[in-house]
Amino acid sequence: MSECKASGCGCSSVPLTLVETPPVGSGKALYRIDNMDCPTEEALIRNKLGPLDGVIGLDFNLMQRTLMVSHRLDSLALVETALRNIGMQAERIESGGETSTVVSTELLPKTNWWPMALAGVSATLAEVVYWINGGNHWVVMALALVAISTGGLPTYKKGWIALKNRNLNMNALMSIAVTGAMVIGHWPEAAMVMFLFALAEVIEAKSLDRARNAIRGLMDLAPETATVRQEDGSWIGMPAKAVPLGAVARLRPGERIALDGVVTSGRSTVNQAPITGESLPVDKAEGDSVFAGTINEAGSFEYRVTADASHSTLARIIHAIESAQGSRAPTQRFVDKFARIYTPTVFAVALLVAIVPPLAFGGVWMDWVYKALVLLVIACPCALVISTPVTIVSGLAAAARKGILIKGGVYLEEGRKLMVLALDKTGTITHGKPAQTDFIALSGDANQTRILAASLAARSDHPVSLAIARAATEAGLVLHEVADFAAHLGRGVRGSIDDHVYQLGNHRLIEELGLCSAEIEAKLTALEEQGKTAVLLANQNGVLAIFAVADTVRETSRQAIADLHSLGVKTLMLTGDNAHTAEAIAREVGIDEARGNLLPEDKLKTIEALLTNGNGGKVGMVGDGINDAPALARADIGFAMGAAGTDTAIETADVALMDDDLRKIPAFVRLSRATTAVLTQNIVLALGIKAVFLVLTFTGQATMWMAVFADMGASLLVVANGLRLLRK
Repeated sequence: MSECKASGCGCSSVPLTLVETPPVGSGKALYRIDNMDCPTEEALIRNKLGPLDGVIGLDFNLMQRTLMVSHRLDSLALVETALRNIGMQAERIESGGETSTVVSTELLPKTNWWPMALAGVSATLAEVVYWINGGNHWVVMALALVAISTGGLPTYKKGWIALKNRNLNMNALMSIAVTGAMVIGHWPEAAMVMFLFALAEVIEAKSLDRARNAIRGLMDLAPETATVRQEDGSWIGMPAKAVPLGAVARLRPGERIALDGVVTSGRSTVNQAPITGESLPVDKAEGDSVFAGTINEAGSFEYRVTADASHSTLARIIHAIESAQGSRAPTQRFVDKFARIYTPTVFAVALLVAIVPPLAFGGVWMDWVYKALVLLVIACPCALVISTPVTIVSGLAAAARKGILIKGGVYLEEGRKLMVLALDKTGTITHGKPAQTDFIALSGDANQTRILAASLAARSDHPVSLAIARAATEAGLVLHEVADFAAHLGRGVRGSIDDHVYQLGNHRLIEELGLCSAEIEAKLTALEEQGKTAVLLANQNGVLAIFAVADTVRETSRQAIADLHSLGVKTLMLTGDNAHTAEAIAREVGIDEARGNLLPEDKLKTIEALLTNGNGGKVGMVGDGINDAPALARADIGFAMGAAGTDTAIETADVALMDDDLRKIPAFVRLSRATTAVLTQNIVLALGIKAVFLVLTFTGQATMWMAVFADMGASLLVVANGLRLLRK
């Protein structure tokens, strides 16, 4: 494929590349269009394909140069012919409903600068000869034609296609303006305008590639080969894409991990910063998970592959970012609507400027036609429109580098409005790996009671239950088989052991069973006031024992809460744990309010109440478990903790924190505010420059080359400003 520089670029013509496919009936077709990276091309394609029978919808991703066509067609020949007719170099990537990762890893060909250099020299010489001669000369016209043909032929070609399709894009407007300048005798200026336009397009395309490379760079993190053990015990290097699930791979110090897996032997420290953003290496031993793209720093180990190359955590992150790029942020939707009105309005004004003053007021035709041509140059809102996707993609990429996966531009923008943040306790504020601290036997043999409780607890996946089971196992106790096991969501579990039914759960469960007493209440209160979680074992006759479990607060939680408060965000803890423990943990980390004894539906109701009673700000929810899913889904912004390696979190969360560091949430809020600030700056800059030149045009002070320099200069400025987010 040839390189495409931008709208009106100097890319060579390449035939439309198609993939032969059988009739698809209905569904979606994904195309990569290498000469589509500006709203100019998007509008042209939308106007051409939109009216076609059978085309349901068009989804554009300008940053990745892809187009998804939703259709009800037996053949896509009509779509592909239409793309060919408007000069779009489209390559069919896939068919079907799901989008695959489509970021190209191929290096683009180098730009051929000779035509651009020749155009620049010719345009400059045309200006010099015009000045020396004191006016036009055949040499001036010849040099101007050389500059326009070498630098502007692609612009004329695209402009003609746009005009044939009744589309007033930048190429059409520039073609009209340059042609008009030649007609009225402004040959040197026509040459310089076309050269400046073509040069700015190339530079703009190079700048846009920086944003694309931010995503492409993620793909380069994972090596293309892995050292895999064969059936005969030998080790050979093979392409990562060909490694099957369950294969065992070996890693040496300093190597990057090629695939997701679980360590089977050996120990090492792994730099997980490319995935989770963690600043310090993480120790890895047998049973620990490792992720593609991370770096083995010391030691050697073997790991069993748990996901193929296309479904690794890294691949899912890249796919999520691509999907996020395709969604339009609020500012982008506003800008697109504005652009559809702005361009035809300015074009109409330009026509009136060219005609009305000479006819109605006796103005000089050449002077007013020239002013109209200047207006045409600044009529396209390219700088305004391109600034938004560049800024959003830069923000998404900057967040991904820090281990924050944002699922859409809308969340990146709305994060600045976060006013209230609700947080789950276990696994979010605390480590989620509590340990048993107390055991109080109330009835029967103490050892047997521990075995009964641990047998039930071992069947649960709740961290508190696992702590009880772990303590019994470490004490050498042998657990019983459990029959008829069932979970009481948010309360505990039940099961049958040796034909006797037992219940293991929290204070709420025991109260519902009617087994609580004043003595038990006193013991529970004493434990809960110490910030411990109490779990009770009971049978149909009464409570047999009380277990106390304590979790430790994450070292980063206090700083994260303090940072949120400094940003004006109110914090609220929502937990199924008892109120005393919730309040103790909240005091320890500085959370504004704590609510305990909450079931999943109670957390959902709390979020709904916050949304109803809010003052216009956004409500966020942070959690790490299935119990938090309803509240996470209902909140304006749902944050999933520890999403690395977790399919569900990456797929469903609005914002996924790849590790368990809460400090990423205030970082997300700050990035959102910085993104919004850049978007505002770009809009003001783009519209401000156009407003200034509108005034200068009517006062007779603006020239065509000044207008094109300012217009394309504005495009470069807003792109560069948007790319600043990559450094945050």
